[in-house]
Amino acid sequence: MSQAHRVIILNEFILQRQTEYPDASGELSALLHHLGLAAKIVNRAVNKAGLIDILGSVGASNASGEDVKKLDMFAHDHFLNTLTTCGQCCGVASEESDDIIILEDDLSRNAKYVICIDPLDGSSNIDVNVSVGTIFAIYRRLSPVNGPCNQEDFLQTGRNLVAAGYIIYGSSTVLVYSTGNGVNAFTLDPSIGEFCLSHPNMRIPENGIYYSLNESYKNYFPYAINEFVEYCKADDKATKRPYSSRYVGSMVADLHRNLIKGGIFLYPPMKTHPRGKLRMLFECNPMAFIVEQAGGIANRWRKCHIRPQT
Repeated sequence: MSQAHRVIILNEFILQRQTEYPDASGELSALLHHLGLAAKIVNRAVNKAGLIDILGSVGASNASGEDVKKLDMFAHDHFLNTLTTCGQCCGVASEESDDIIILEDDLSRNAKYVICIDPLDGSSNIDVNVSVGTIFAIYRRLSPVNGPCNQEDFLQTGRNLVAAGYIIYGSSTVLVYSTGNGVNAFTLDPSIGEFCLSHPNMRIPENGIYYSLNESYKNYFPYAINEFVEYCKADDKATKRPYSSRYVGSMVADLHRNLIKGGIFLYPPMKTHPRGKLRMLFECNPMAFIVEQAGGIANRWRKCHIRPQT
C-alpha cells in the first residue's frame, strides 16, 4: 500500500506529532487518546437515540440556565469518568457542572493539565436527529503539581491553550483538534472502531460563501451586525454575493461547515444578552483557537450599541 493511501489512525498520528516536541512526556498525547475513547462511547449513544431512553430532558437546568437533556448528562458522565481514570488531568470544568471538578487521586494530583469541556453542544437538536458535538479546551495548570488544582487554572486566557478541539456527531463522527501546529480531522470508521485521518492540515477557504447566525433575533442585534447581514445578502458578482445563509443551531455543526466550505459564524450580543450567550471557557476560546489555527480570524464583539432599525 502506498504511503499516500495508508490509513493513519488517531493514536498513531498523535504519537508521530509527539516526536516534533523533544521535551514531550506523552501526557498530552495520552489525554487526547482518552478524549477520543470517550467520544466513541458518546457516539454509540447518539446513534441509538430513539432506541434507548436517552431523549428528552432531565427536568433541571445547568450552570448557564439551560435545560439539561438526558444526553447532556450521559456525555458529561462518560467524559468525566474517562478523564478521572486516565491520570493525565488534575481537574475538569464542565458546562454541566456548577463548579470545577478537582481530581484528588495521587496520579491526577501530579498531572500537568486541566480541561474545560462542553460535553454535548446543541443537545436540543438530538431529539430531531440533527448534528450535535463536544467541545474541549486543554490548559497547562498554573498551580503547583502534587496538589489540588484551583479555579485560576481554568480561568486562563485563550492564548494559553495547549490544545483544543471538537467532535461532531452527524452523518459521520469527526474529531477535529489542534495543538497549535495546524488543524487535523479524523473520521470514525465504525468497522474498525478507530478515528482515521481524513482531513489533514485543514485550512479555511479564503473566499467563503456562507454566513451563520440566527436571524430570527434580528430586531435585537446591534445595528452594525444587521448592516453586515444586509451586505452578505446584497448582489455583487465581484465578491460572489449574495452569500448563502446556513444555521443549524449547534455551534459545532455551523463552524465545522465553515471550516470546510468557508464562511463566517456570528453569535452577536442582544438587548436581552448584551454580552452574548456563548461561554468563553467552553465555546469561544477553543473554537477561536481552531479557527485561527486553520487560517481564519476570530473576534469578540465588545460593545452592544442598539439603534432603532430604519
